Amino acid sequence: MFDTHITAFIIASEIGFWIALALGLLLRYPLHLPRPGAVVLALIPLIDIVLLVAVAMDLHRGSEVGHIHRIAGVYLGVSVAFGPSVVRWADRRVAYLFAGGEKPVPAPKDGPEAFRNECRSFGQWLIAAGISGAVILGLGATVADDTQSAALESVFPMLGVVTVIWLITGPVWVLART
Repeated sequence: MFDTHITAFIIASEIGFWIALALGLLLRYPLHLPRPGAVVLALIPLIDIVLLVAVAMDLHRGSEVGHIHRIAGVYLGVSVAFGPSVVRWADRRVAYLFAGGEKPVPAPKDGPEAFRNECRSFGQWLIAAGISGAVILGLGATVADDTQSAALESVFPMLGVVTVIWLITGPVWVLART
């Protein structure tokens, strides 16, 4: 059911993201080492590259495509699309706590600004879905055989369902309440 190697890479990628984020912010603010902190934060995208290489190598070796391979493609899209905003979100909070930065403003819950916020978030999802699709198609075109490619591409209906649900529970929901 699950390819344990790829599952381990996805879990390690997520843990690695949070460790790199915490280390980068620790260096930047409490330890007052902004350059090394910035270097660590700049290395976060390498985690995604390692995961992509691991999936590509697994497919190239002829592994049967499982759910985890498709999840890896979606994870990569979400990581690339949402990762920078998560880093900015955490940076603002740690700067406030340790460096006298401005107090973070909570996201609005109602009104036009809440709608704009939901539209931005939905836009990020659309970017994530597009990147996920590009990763899946790219793997299918470069390292996967025809059977693997077809199995990888079966993720597209799920991306469509998530997109519709996000649209309805995000921007449409907030707009209806406004």
